[in-house]
Amino acid sequence: MCGIAGIYSRRGSVDGIDNKLAVMNQLIAHRGPDGTGTWHDQRIGLAHQRLSIIDLSHQADQPMVGENNSVIVFNGEIYNYRELREQLSSYWTFKTHSDTEVILAAYAHYGADCLSKLRGMFAFAIWDGEKLFAARDRFGIKPFYYYINDNEIFFASEAKALLPFVPEIATDNSTFSEYITFQHSISEHTLFKHIKQLMPAHYFTMDSRGFNIRRYWDVHYDIDHERSVSYFQHQLQEKLESSIKYHLVSDVPVGCYVSGGVDSSLVSALAAEHAQEPLDLFHGRFTEFPGYDESPYAHAANDNIKGRLHILDIQPEDFSNHIKDIIYALDYPVAGPGAFPQYMISQMVGQHVKVVMGGQGGDEIFGGYVRYVLAYFEQCIKAAINGTQHNGHFVVTPESIIPNLRVLQGYEPMMDWFWKDGLFGELDERYFRLINRSVDVKDEIFWEQLDREHARNQFNTVFNNARNVKKESYFDSMTHFDFKCLLPALLHVEDRMSMAHGVEARVPMLDHSLIEFAATIPADIKFSGGRMKHILKETFSKQIPQSILKREDKMGFPVPLTEWLNGSLHDFIFDIFNTGRDKQRDYINYASVLKNLEGNPRFTRKLWGFLSLELWQQQFHDQASQYRTLVQ
Repeated sequence: MCGIAGIYSRRGSVDGIDNKLAVMNQLIAHRGPDGTGTWHDQRIGLAHQRLSIIDLSHQADQPMVGENNSVIVFNGEIYNYRELREQLSSYWTFKTHSDTEVILAAYAHYGADCLSKLRGMFAFAIWDGEKLFAARDRFGIKPFYYYINDNEIFFASEAKALLPFVPEIATDNSTFSEYITFQHSISEHTLFKHIKQLMPAHYFTMDSRGFNIRRYWDVHYDIDHERSVSYFQHQLQEKLESSIKYHLVSDVPVGCYVSGGVDSSLVSALAAEHAQEPLDLFHGRFTEFPGYDESPYAHAANDNIKGRLHILDIQPEDFSNHIKDIIYALDYPVAGPGAFPQYMISQMVGQHVKVVMGGQGGDEIFGGYVRYVLAYFEQCIKAAINGTQHNGHFVVTPESIIPNLRVLQGYEPMMDWFWKDGLFGELDERYFRLINRSVDVKDEIFWEQLDREHARNQFNTVFNNARNVKKESYFDSMTHFDFKCLLPALLHVEDRMSMAHGVEARVPMLDHSLIEFAATIPADIKFSGGRMKHILKETFSKQIPQSILKREDKMGFPVPLTEWLNGSLHDFIFDIFNTGRDKQRDYINYASVLKNLEGNPRFTRKLWGFLSLELWQQQFHDQASQYRTLVQ
C-alpha cells in the first residue's frame, strides 16, 4: 500500500521536474511513511511513497526499474502474485519477492491483458520507454486521479497532489449537482474542476500521439436459474473463504474491523480460521449515548473467535479536533458522517497493525440495505393488485415479505417521504427517489446555477443499462447501481481514512471471482422473502454469532451529531457555517442554511453535506495561493 504520482510530457521535457515530483510526494507522504523515491528522464517522472507490506527489503522500493528498463509506481496489493511469479519465471529474471515486480513482468509478457491476471486492489502506472500505461482495479478500491493540459498529464493517488498544477482551484458545476443528489460523484469528474478520476476497471495509455481510455472488466448479471440453492451456498462458501486466504497474504500482521454487523463479523471469523495467531479486532463506540453503542455485538464477534478486541470511546472533542483533518484527507466531501468514526478507529488501528480487513461491499452484493426491502414492498403491493406476483422470476410475494417487514421499524420518516407524492411509478423513478439526497434541499442551493437533470441522467444511464442487468429483477437493478455508483464513495472513505494513518485497508468481499459468481445467483435466492443478505446469512450461519445474525436494528455506524449540535459542539458548528456566509460561496446560500439550522437544530445528512462543503472550501479553495506557491 502506497502513494503514487507522476508527470508525463507528450512533447519536450518537463520543466522543474525534480521540484514537481518532490511536491507531489510531500502532499501524499502520509500514504507511505516507510520510504520515498523518485525517478525521471526528460519527458517523464514518477514518484512514490512506500508503506511496506510485502517484501520489506529495499530491493522492493519504488519507482522500480525492471530488467527491460520499464519503470513502475504501484499502490495496492496483488494477492495472487506468488502464482503469477511462478508462471512468469521463465520469461523474467526476478530480483525481488514483491508483487510490484510481478506486475512489471506480467505487463512485459501480456501487455494490457495483464490486468485480467491480477487478483487484488491496485492503481499503477508503467513507463515502457514508448508510452505511459496506467490502470485501476475492477472496483475502484485504490484511487487514481489525473489532470491533462495541452501537453502534459499529472497523476496521483490523491487529488490534492495535483492542485499545484491545475489552472485554478474551483468547483466543477456538473459534479456539484451529483454531490447534492448522491453526496458524491458517480462519473469520472470530481468536485475539483480540471481533475478527473480514472474510473474503476479502466486503463489508459498516453504517448506522443494521444490519450486513450478503455474498460477492461465489467460485471454482468447472467442469472443461473438451473442450479439449486445448495449449489450456490457451496460455491459462495468456497469463493469467500478463498478470498479471505488471499487477503491474509502479508509480511506484516493483519487485523480486522468489527462493527457489530454481519459482514465484518463474518470476515473476522473466516480470517481467524486461517490466521497463525489471535487476531487484533478494532471497534469504535459512543458510550455517551447508549443508542449509538454497538460494542456488545463487537464483543460477541470477538468472543466467537477469541481475538484481541480494541475499543475506542469516541468523544465530541474528537470531532472538533479532527473534522478539518478528515475533510483534508478525503480531498473532497463524500458520503456521510461515518467518515468521522472511521478516521478515529483507523488512528487506533495504526498503533497496532499496518493491515486491517473489513466487510465493505457485502451490502451491495447481497442486499443489505433497508431501502431494498421498502422498494420491493411497494412492488409486492403493486403485483398483488395486478395479479402478477407469481409471474416469471418475481423475487418476493406479499405473503413472503410481510413477516420480514420488522426491519422497517424506525424508518417511518423514510416511508412517509417515499410515499408522500405517490407510488407505483416506473422502477427507475421509484429507486431514484429512495437514493436522492437532495429532496429536502430547498433554498439552501442556488438551483438556477445548476443543471438539475444532470444527476438524474447519470443515474438513468447506469440503472437502465440492459447490457449489465436484464429487466426481470428489480433487486439486481438496485444492487447493480449501488455497486457501480454508491459503493465507490464508501471505498473512497475506506482508503482515505486508513491511509491518513499509514494503514492498509483490505476488502475481501470485493474479490472479482466472488463478484462474478454472485452476479449469477437468482435474486429470489439472494433476497428470499425480502430477507436482507439471506444467502450470505444462511451459508455462514455457523460462523456468525446468533446475536448478530438475528439483529434487526441495522445501524450503519450512526454518529450522535444531533445531540452534540445541541450541546457541546453548538458554537463550533455554527461558527463554521458563519464562515461560509462571510465568504459568499458558489452555489450555496449560507444565510438559508443557518436560518434552517436555527429553526430545526438536527444534524441530518443534508447538514453533514453542507458542513463538509464549507470545510472543503476552507481547506482548498481558500488556500489556493499556498498550493500554487509550492511549485514556484
